[in-house]
Amino acid sequence: MLGLLLLYWIGKHFYKLAEEYRKSQWGFTILGIIAYYGGIVFFSFTLGIVLEIISPGYVESINEFVYGILMIPFGLLTCYLLYLYLEKSWKRKTVDLSERINEISVTE
Repeated sequence: MLGLLLLYWIGKHFYKLAEEYRKSQWGFTILGIIAYYGGIVFFSFTLGIVLEIISPGYVESINEFVYGILMIPFGLLTCYLLYLYLEKSWKRKTVDLSERINEISVTE
């Protein structure tokens, strides 16, 4: 149940961001959810490899539930970084219409 609420929350924020900049709302909602799971998978493998290098055989004794809970912040971090990147790049590409109108009136 917690996972569904988390996915809803992530999707809602990406949906609003895409709506604000007139992009594909559902496409970026799905991208946000994929980024969440991608971050979890990437950091799980990375942490597993590091733990196996430091202490061989330790990964086999890790409680999977605790390991899954430990990976949630990494998935959220990945989503947050993607959100900031998209917001920054879209804000930079967005043209302020009032400034463009003032530029046109000045040149004439």
